[in-house]
Amino acid sequence: MKPSIPKGTRDFSPAEMAKRNYIFDTIRRVFYTYGFQPIETPAMENLSTLMGKYGEEGDKLLFKVLNSGNFLKALSPLPREGEGFTPLDSYATNFPFPTEGERGGSSLNHLAAQLCEKGLRYDLTVPFARYVVMHRDEITLPFRRFQMQPVWRADRPQRGRYREFYQCDADIVGTDSLLCEVDLVQMIDTVFRALDIRVAIHINNRKILSGIAEVIGQADKLIDITVAIDKLDKIGLENVNAELAEKGLPADAIAKLQPIILLSGTDEEKLATLRSTLASSETGLRGIEETEFILKSIHSLQLQSTIILDLTLARGLNYYTGAIFEVKALDAEMGSISGGGRYDNLTGIFGLPGVSGVGISFGADRIYDVLTQLNLFPSEASEGTRVLFACFGPAEAAWSLPIVSRLRQAGIATELYPDAAKMKKQMSYANARDIPYVVIIGETEMQSGNLTVKDMRSGTQDTLTPDDLLEKLNVSPQHAGGH
Repeated sequence: MKPSIPKGTRDFSPAEMAKRNYIFDTIRRVFYTYGFQPIETPAMENLSTLMGKYGEEGDKLLFKVLNSGNFLKALSPLPREGEGFTPLDSYATNFPFPTEGERGGSSLNHLAAQLCEKGLRYDLTVPFARYVVMHRDEITLPFRRFQMQPVWRADRPQRGRYREFYQCDADIVGTDSLLCEVDLVQMIDTVFRALDIRVAIHINNRKILSGIAEVIGQADKLIDITVAIDKLDKIGLENVNAELAEKGLPADAIAKLQPIILLSGTDEEKLATLRSTLASSETGLRGIEETEFILKSIHSLQLQSTIILDLTLARGLNYYTGAIFEVKALDAEMGSISGGGRYDNLTGIFGLPGVSGVGISFGADRIYDVLTQLNLFPSEASEGTRVLFACFGPAEAAWSLPIVSRLRQAGIATELYPDAAKMKKQMSYANARDIPYVVIIGETEMQSGNLTVKDMRSGTQDTLTPDDLLEKLNVSPQHAGGH
């Protein structure tokens, strides 16, 4: 059987992992700088934790986990494939199940609950809300946490969209201060400045969208409106309008929405127009005030990123209630590479109301694709072993070991070739691994105490003492374990 992996997942080579770790290390360093603390949560959550938190479309993309062991015995009375029933392997993903009457009186919906009571996490925010509720007596509010773990979505794989991918989240819960939003925008700028990616940070507020829904007389259709508007960049205005009509919005309401969606001008002009348009909506006016505060605060920080007030930004997830953010690379064709927003009562779903939070998520996989596309990975990001000690036999290997150990103690990635192979093979290994220096030790070197060091990139060869080699590698001998 030819080995394969599921569509939408990937293997990562050592070179790719070195670049990924460059991204993770950069983001993690910024998270610590801004006072965030790390946590981890399980890959699996109870389905009751996940379902209903992401909207109808999000629920469809949840990977449901089939229970094993004795639970599968419950399937034994089912008719075999070909007798009008769904094959066994689809019971984990296809809901709703056949009804009670289709199985002679026993409920397959009940069986479904037995078979699939867990799911792979869709994002890191809902598990974090569950974590806050379960650990409320252990954390100090406001709580600043970061989390860097994989998530899973049963999406159609395509460029920049995977079924398994990493998110790097930072959230602040336990305060509704807008200074948190300002902090997060500044942190976004810091991360992408460190990665040398020019970005635009799009900002909007769900309260403004709520106000728009109110003034066009469709307050009960807020979710349908935000889900449709959020697709504007992907499917265009005509298709957005068609989707709104399909969701039951009357033609006059859709018409009223057009000038708001296509509003142009400076941020001040947009907000002034909105203030007039949403004058009858208390919620909308509050959203305008919040947005003004955030924009004015970050203006004084002289950020490198471009800041855009984007009224078409909706963020499709249901739990957002205030400011929302999305980040796009300016020099690469890619969807959003970071996003987030304010959620006022996500913990209330789990029995702890009144705990407001705000957070952002960096899409490590899309950031990787942008850095690759723009050739922005620094050369040191993929640097591995720096020194290879060639091996001619047991005596030479034994003589080399203390020096190898000394280089490693100095923090220099060093290998001793494990076999007394031909020199050509050992040099080919160094070239294939892109190892810049090979140390050759034979009888002459052991007698003199010096090392023959070949620079694999220039082809030159030097005779150096161990101290000379440390200095060549920019390590002071006195900080490298002595002589």
